[in-house]
Amino acid sequence: MGSRRLHSETTAEAYLELLKDRGIDVFLGNAGTDFASLVEAFARFESDGRPAPRPLVVPHEFVAVSMAHGYYAAGGRPAAVMVHVNVGTANASTAVITASRANVPVLMTAGRTPITEEGQPGSRDLHIHWAQESFDQAAMLREYVKWDYELRTPDQLEAVVDRAFELMHAEPRGPVYLTLPREVLAARPRPMTITSPPRRESRGDRFPDPARIDEAARILARAESPIIIASAAGLDARAVPGLVEVAEAGGIGVVEGDPIYMNFSHRHDLHLGYNQSGTTNPSLAEADAILVVEADVPWYPALQKPAAGASIIHLGVDPFFSRYPMRSYPCDVAIAATPAAALPLLADAVRRHADGPAVSRRRHRLAAEHRQRLAAWDAIVLRQASASTIGFAWASRCIEEVADEGTIVVNEYPLDRRFAAFTRPGSYFASPHSSGLGFGLGAALGVKLARPEATVVATVGDGAYFFGEPLSCLFVQRAHALPMLTVIFNNQQWEAVKSGALAVHPAGIAKARGRFPLSELTPSPRFEEMARTVDGYGERVESPAELPAALKRGLSAVREGRPAILNVLCQRAV
Repeated sequence: MGSRRLHSETTAEAYLELLKDRGIDVFLGNAGTDFASLVEAFARFESDGRPAPRPLVVPHEFVAVSMAHGYYAAGGRPAAVMVHVNVGTANASTAVITASRANVPVLMTAGRTPITEEGQPGSRDLHIHWAQESFDQAAMLREYVKWDYELRTPDQLEAVVDRAFELMHAEPRGPVYLTLPREVLAARPRPMTITSPPRRESRGDRFPDPARIDEAARILARAESPIIIASAAGLDARAVPGLVEVAEAGGIGVVEGDPIYMNFSHRHDLHLGYNQSGTTNPSLAEADAILVVEADVPWYPALQKPAAGASIIHLGVDPFFSRYPMRSYPCDVAIAATPAAALPLLADAVRRHADGPAVSRRRHRLAAEHRQRLAAWDAIVLRQASASTIGFAWASRCIEEVADEGTIVVNEYPLDRRFAAFTRPGSYFASPHSSGLGFGLGAALGVKLARPEATVVATVGDGAYFFGEPLSCLFVQRAHALPMLTVIFNNQQWEAVKSGALAVHPAGIAKARGRFPLSELTPSPRFEEMARTVDGYGERVESPAELPAALKRGLSAVREGRPAILNVLCQRAV
């Protein structure tokens, strides 16, 4: 523990130096007139050769926050984002909602219209400085951030920044929101002494109650047909081997419920498939004990529920998802803990209580079920390989086959996990369940920013591609040397809208006519041509036989440093 003396020209300069000291390496900016002193401070750091967060221009606010989300998910470190006053905050709000529901810490900041009309450096001098002032700018995000505040004086800078850090890292983690008035950023602060590293730290694992661990272990060990349902445990790569330990200790099958990350290897004998939106997994109805690990929606009560007598255990940093207004899943044992810390302890306890021969018999039976499922999925892929049009199963398998140990896939809905096996922690990221469309492109850029050595593939639907501000994302790829392969599953519709209409009106006029107003995206643009705007590679793919080679060409371009887009005309046929 030590201290540092800052002699900064402006508060903005001191702020950036403090961020760097606190571990912020990237500053994702969508700038406006409120950034004046930050622009000058970055220029001063460059001129003097002093360390500061790396400033990256991102031409749309939604992309900037989505990048920060992907950056944390792939690298475990938060990024700073700054947008222009209230209007920039509004554009960023969907991405903030997504980060909030995914428990991803983001230092979300925005300028604030100058407070004073005259008399200070940074006072109002443009027409917008009156019309853009809000009575309560943070109100639009308050439900989705853990803390919001406005920096009022340079003297409180260290205290405010450290307050932001301790709250965004406290479990359950999430974004915070800080507004920075132009006059405060422009003010010349007194020399300040900062503590380095900070004394206020909230990072670290949340450990479980040993009594709850033992209670849960007894339930799982005594059950005839226990299962585990996991969705977001894999955000922390350490949780993946812990989940494997628990499954193997008790001979417990694992179902991934709309997985956001790679939680458990698809190839492991105890992997029993997926619960995906609108579908059920047969293992749920057979289970007499269920361990739910970081899964906000482990099953769909309207479609299928566990057996009436099944014991339910929920494990997670916030096992009741307390920020969800309504969630009524039964819970017999709640374990509030970091999965990476709790799962090895639970595995040890299950081993103590389990009956060895029973575990062996169950593992043998589940391995047979696992092989049967894989064979059925392989048969679907084989049928689609010789079809006249590209099916989602075939497209998903082709992507799996071109992925190597250095590939990371960021998926926004279309990639079907049944047909694309992921076995490495950190190799797969998907949209959180609250995500507004468009998350995938920006998140993939953030993943590439955190893991520049990786080959990043973004799989998105054509509807999501529209929402993702693709031109901004292409600019970022070229401007900041973050090339990636974008694979558009182009079925020329918002499939979720069509599926929703069919679910509510299964015998309706829309189905009878085969036309679903407000869901159809025709005529479809030639998305692949957008790659030319950044000297990238673009290709349109229309037949199953063409896809493997097209993927290889796209990846070759990316590895040469060029963005690539594949526009894959396909349909979700099984």
